[in-house]
Amino acid sequence: MRPITLFTGQWADLPFETVCELAAGWGYDGLEIACSGDHFEVDKALSDPAYISAKRKTLEKHGLQVFAISNHLVGQAVCDHPIDDRHRAILPARIWSDGDPEGVRRRAATEMADTARAAAELGVTTVVGFTGSSIWHTVAMFPPVSQAQIDRGYQDFADRWNPILDVFDAEGIRFAHEIHPGEIAYDYWTTVRTLQAIDHRPAFGLNWDPSHFIWQDLDPVAVILDFPDRIYHVDCKDTKLRVGDGRRGRLSSHLPWSDLRRGWDFVSTGRGDVPWEDSFRALNAINYTGPISIEWEDAAMDRLSGAPEALTFIRRHNAITPPPAAFDAAFTDHR
Repeated sequence: MRPITLFTGQWADLPFETVCELAAGWGYDGLEIACSGDHFEVDKALSDPAYISAKRKTLEKHGLQVFAISNHLVGQAVCDHPIDDRHRAILPARIWSDGDPEGVRRRAATEMADTARAAAELGVTTVVGFTGSSIWHTVAMFPPVSQAQIDRGYQDFADRWNPILDVFDAEGIRFAHEIHPGEIAYDYWTTVRTLQAIDHRPAFGLNWDPSHFIWQDLDPVAVILDFPDRIYHVDCKDTKLRVGDGRRGRLSSHLPWSDLRRGWDFVSTGRGDVPWEDSFRALNAINYTGPISIEWEDAAMDRLSGAPEALTFIRRHNAITPPPAAFDAAFTDHR
């Protein structure tokens, strides 16, 4: 049975020990640890010989495992344009430093390479995260955007990430990119183009998070079936659509999370429109055996009740396992 973990990114305001206590008490098998708050600090993991062992002891104390760490926030800054106060709000001060955009990008790239080294020290083989994008701001295609500018965006991604992926290769770590608006790969065809840009090198794969597909009218199951060798990690997050009344659009009108005027919203896993059963059957079909991580986000629901509810929901779907033989095998003529 695949282990079910809790992604700690939305819990980084709480001490790591507290999150471990909560997750263990609810029955989670482990954590997908975010490089946020005191949960996992890359610089300390590489500079303090006691840091990794202390994290391990805390996990063991609560009977929890770890299969992946995530560094979405720093990864975002590797390719992003523009770099502005939004990044200052999410980056460690040592990565932001003086805020010079190219300096931020280069320090972020160095940190992502170090994240692979820290993952190896922790004993995990997958780092989940974002890449950023120098061309996301052109998504509306107006003012008109030339094909040359789009091509330069994918080349910029390849130029900045290939050296990072070289370190991942050297450390035996895989990067699982989360297909997400704002990234170089944000939907089906941009994912195809992104993989082409780095010549399909094995160090770069995907974190399957269906919540971002639903509001874009993408099929989460198709992503699993069409990229079977690239599904390196799974995050379970849900989305509820509310479009169709002639007022609420998919771009959500700059309205805050949980505002019912939005065309969609992230909701507690199991309460939205993700086809979870078909998705788990597809994961079975590609023989995905890695962790199932619950990324809990719902701005209108208490997380202390939502996270255990999501675990119960996902555990039921995770229990769908292929039989040893097809149901009609009993009718085979054995004469």
